[in-house]
Amino acid sequence: QVQLVESGGGLVQPGGSLRLSCAASGSFFSINAMGWYRQGPGKERELVARITSGGSTNYADSVKGRSTISRDNAKNTVYLRMNSLKPEDTAVYYCYGNLNFREYWGQGTQVTVSS
Repeated sequence: QVQLVESGGGLVQPGGSLRLSCAASGSFFSINAMGWYRQGPGKERELVARITSGGSTNYADSVKGRSTISRDNAKNTVYLRMNSLKPEDTAVYYCYGNLNFREYWGQGTQVTVSS
């Protein structure tokens, strides 16, 4: 059974930084695109950043320039580094992965940006 397990969320002050990690485990023969989505209070789930198996990336305009998505294929792990955090970044962050040509989601990790 394939699982995506996130870590790294928590409470961060405005202007601070954090790094989210998401590790894929289980039985799979391929990992294609991976990424991060978020859902803020009263909002729809939205794409934050995405990275293909070849390393191509794309970002939401709201985080572009202050976020970096990366992956370690040897560890089956994707990371999201976010800097200059704002209160509007507060959300549950979900890891997404296309493994064995199926979509999988993590359970979500809460990020709260507040002083």
